[in-house]
Amino acid sequence: MAETGAVSSFAPTPPGKPHTGVLAAAASGLTAFIEKQGGDPDRVLGRSGIDPETLSQPTLSIALPNYCHVLEEAARQSGCDNFGLYYGQQFKPKALGLLGYIGLCSPTLEQALINFTRAFPLHQLDSTIRLVDLGDCYRFDYQIRHGAILARRQDAELTMGMVANLIRHVHGSKWAPQAVHFEHPRPEQWQEHGRLFDAPIHFEQPCNSMVIPKRDLQRDMADHDPLLLKVMQDSLLQLSLAGRGEQQSLVDATRGQVRQMLLGGEPPLEHVAEQLGLAPWSLQRRLRDEGVGFSQIVDEVRKEMATHYLKQPQLPISQLAFLLGYSEISAFSRAFRRWFGLSPSQWRQQSERHS
Repeated sequence: MAETGAVSSFAPTPPGKPHTGVLAAAASGLTAFIEKQGGDPDRVLGRSGIDPETLSQPTLSIALPNYCHVLEEAARQSGCDNFGLYYGQQFKPKALGLLGYIGLCSPTLEQALINFTRAFPLHQLDSTIRLVDLGDCYRFDYQIRHGAILARRQDAELTMGMVANLIRHVHGSKWAPQAVHFEHPRPEQWQEHGRLFDAPIHFEQPCNSMVIPKRDLQRDMADHDPLLLKVMQDSLLQLSLAGRGEQQSLVDATRGQVRQMLLGGEPPLEHVAEQLGLAPWSLQRRLRDEGVGFSQIVDEVRKEMATHYLKQPQLPISQLAFLLGYSEISAFSRAFRRWFGLSPSQWRQQSERHS
C-alpha cells in the first residue's frame, strides 16, 4: 500500500479503463464505512485519486496502488488504526461481486474456497494468491506483488476478513480459523485481531495467511448454482483478459521482489532475477536501460520502508534493522544517517512533532 503523502502522486483512474488493478467490488460500501468511522469520504477518496463514480460500478477497475492507499488514508484520516480489520469483518461475500458469487455458487464449502482462490488473481492483479494443502488443513496465502506499494497493512487485514467471511457464511459468525499470519509488524491495538478472528495471530511473517481445517469445509453451499457459477467465472476471465496489455514496470517488479526478500537479509541479485524469470545479467542490463541500478533499488526500498516503520510508534527502533534486512543495528544506523543526516530516533521525534 502506498505511503500517505502528496495527492498529486495518485492520478484518478478513468471510468471505463480496462481491468488493470482490482475490481471496484472490493471497495463496496467503502464511503459509508469511512463515514461510520468518523472520516470524510470525499477527502479520503480525493487524496487517493479515486473517482467516487467508480465505486458504484463493481466491475470497473481501480489501480492497485490507489486502492491500497485509500484504505491507509481512511485509517489515518478517521483515526481508526484497525480500519481494514473492521472493514473486512463486515464484508460479506455477495459484496465482492463476481468473486464472491463464484464462492457462493460452488457445490461445497471446500470447492468454494478452491474456486475463490483460483479466481482471485483475475479479480486482483499483481498479487500472489494460493491454497496450500497441509494435509488436515489448507493454508490460504495472500501477498501483493506490486513494487510501487509499500504500505499495505489495511488491505491484508481486509482480505483475511473477506476469506473468513466466506466460511462464516456457512458456519456462522462464531467460526474461527486455526491461525492467521500477517506480514506487517504487530500494530498497537493487536489484541483486536485475536478477538475478531478468535485465533492465534502471528505478525512479521513471510506472507499473509490463514490456516483452515479441512474438517470445517465438508458442507454443501446452500446457493449452489452450476450455471451461474460458469457465468461468473467466464465474466471475470473476460474482464481480466481486457487488462492484460498493461503490466507494472520492471523497476516496480524488482522493487516488489526486493521488499519481500528483506526479512531474509539483503536480497541477492541472482534470487531477484530468478523470481522475475530473467538471467542476472539481463536484469542488470534492463534496469540500466531504465536509468537505475539494482543496488540503488535496494537502497531506495530500505529508505522508504525505514520511514514507513518509524511512523509506527509501537515498533522499537531496535527491530528495524532486522525488518530491513540488515545483519547489525549499526549498519542500519549508518545507512539512515546517510539518507537523512539524522539518527532514527531523532527522525522519529521530529516526525512526531510535525504530525
